[in-house]
Order: sequence, then structure tokens, then C-alpha cells
Amino acid sequence: MAKKKETEIVEVVAKCDKPAAISEIENMIFSLRGTQVMLDSDLAMLYGIETRALNQAVKRNLDRFPDDFMFRLTANEYKNLKSQIVTSSSQLLKSQIVTSSEIIEAKNSDSGWGGTRKLPYVFTENGIAMLSSVLRSPVAIEVNIRIMRAFTAMRHFMASNVMVFQRLEVIEHHQLELSARQTDTEQKLEEVFKRLDNGSVQPTQGIFFDGQIFDAYTFVSGLIRSAKKRIVLFDNYVDDSVLAMLDKRANGVNAQIYTRTLTPQLTLDLQRHNTQYSPIAINEFQNAHDRFLCIDDTVYHIGASLKDLGKKWFAFGRMEIDTDTLLQKM
Repeated sequence: MAKKKETEIVEVVAKCDKPAAISEIENMIFSLRGTQVMLDSDLAMLYGIETRALNQAVKRNLDRFPDDFMFRLTANEYKNLKSQIVTSSSQLLKSQIVTSSEIIEAKNSDSGWGGTRKLPYVFTENGIAMLSSVLRSPVAIEVNIRIMRAFTAMRHFMASNVMVFQRLEVIEHHQLELSARQTDTEQKLEEVFKRLDNGSVQPTQGIFFDGQIFDAYTFVSGLIRSAKKRIVLFDNYVDDSVLAMLDKRANGVNAQIYTRTLTPQLTLDLQRHNTQYSPIAINEFQNAHDRFLCIDDTVYHIGASLKDLGKKWFAFGRMEIDTDTLLQKM
């Protein structure tokens, strides 16, 4: 009986003779629980089968679909999904998300979800790749190839435009800040861009992806240059490149590093550095796991050591705590 149902699925899929374009598929990808996923109904539409048939085929092969491949939406996630248009700017994905609530409601009635009685499933990229082993046909394979290319295109788009997204976030933040003090739109925008161009503002949070070595380096260097009084760095992996980066600070700005181990090589590098440039103080401190960069009174959490910026994915974010409060915890 199971084999008969699987055959029926293949025959229906074979009728889908015009797979969606990659750009159309990209609009069906959205962010949820920190990963990119697609709705079961959207996948069923692409494969040319009913949502019920797709889920039945998956249930017959549940051992191939662990929780990180497929999961059911919660009631709150389903509710938010209907009104969500784009991803949060703090996540920096900025990818277009899902259809309108009206379309989702229509899918519910057409695909057998029964309104909200049965919440939909979503599939991650790995789960979608696994579908090709469940829905066997040349068309299903072609559809999966297009979906995989859409996921890849989304990742490339996000990696290529992360700095643009950060700039947009800063514009949004300072547009709101200035609205309380100015009424003329042109004046507000002019002031916002002036702040961006003179480096007086920085994004409050974001993600750098692997390969963005120069972008990440430029961002952190900008933070260092913006310091007026002091810079305090907590980083357990410091070398001479970090010393050189801190030399970008303005004259008179104090610089201090706390690291887990003051190795003989680092001690030698520091001595040679301090004989030529404005001195940097380094102290051993073994109670910090994460990296923190304090610029005057502002504390940034940095997900990577300064010497490794951009080599792998890392996030940064401005903390609510101030520098003095952080130092008092030592």
C-alpha cells in the first residue's frame, strides 16, 4: 500500500512541467528559529502535489527527517508568520518572507490544515534536500536543484550586503531619534547621513560572514578610531596584529587589554611596540570567555578575536552595561 501511494506521488509530480524560477522560490524562504525554512504547502505547490500527500510521504520516512530537518510551527509562530513581511534588521537577513496572511489562510483551507487545528510543517535546507529521496521523479529532482540554488543565492545575497543592512539599521535608528527634535524631512535625512559619513555613529548589532575580513576589520577599526578617552579589550587570543589595530586610536586615548595568558612572545611584542608607539597595557585575566571591546563608556560584545575577524561567521552587539560597571565585576 505504501509503495502504491509513493507511486501516486511520483505521477502527480511528473505533471509539474514548469518548475518555479529561483527568484520565485527565494520569496518562499523565510527565517525561523535562527534558520531558513520553507512551508510544506509551498514545497507541495512546487512539486505539484497536495500538501497532505507530501506530509504523508515524509511520515512514512520519519527516520530521515530529524528535528533540524523538519518541525511543526507553534501557534505563536503561525500567528507571527501570517503578518511577517521581512526578517528582523538585527538578524541582518533582510530576505523577503512568506506570503500575506490571506494567502496563508487560503493554503490552510486548500491543503487540509483545517484552519488552525493542524499547524503546518516547515522544512530546513537539509530537510528539503532529503525530500528528493522521498519524492522520486525527474521533475522532483529538478525542483530540488532549483530550491538548493535559491538557498545558495540567498546566502550570497546576505553575505554581499551585510554592510548595507547595517547602514540601513543605523538610518532607521537615527531617523527615529531625530524625529523628536526636527520636523523637516530633508533636514532629518541630511543629519542622519552626516552622522554616518563622519563616523560618529556605528551599527548597534550585526553579523559578519566568512570572507568579510576587510569589512570586519574596517568596522572594528572605526570603533577604535571613535574612542575619545579609553579603549578596554577583553580577548584571550591577542597577537601583534591586535596591537597594530589599537594604534589606530586617537592621541591621548588610553588602551588596555585583558587576556588569559601573557605569553613570552606577546610580552616581547608588547615591549617592542611600547618603545615606538603610544603604550598599551596588557594584564592577565582568566575569567572572561567571550570577547568585549569597550569604547569609552560603551561595551560591545564581539564574537571573534580581533586577530581573526572575518575568517568565520561572527556576530557583534552593543551591550546595555557600561564600561565602568563591567570593570567593577572583575
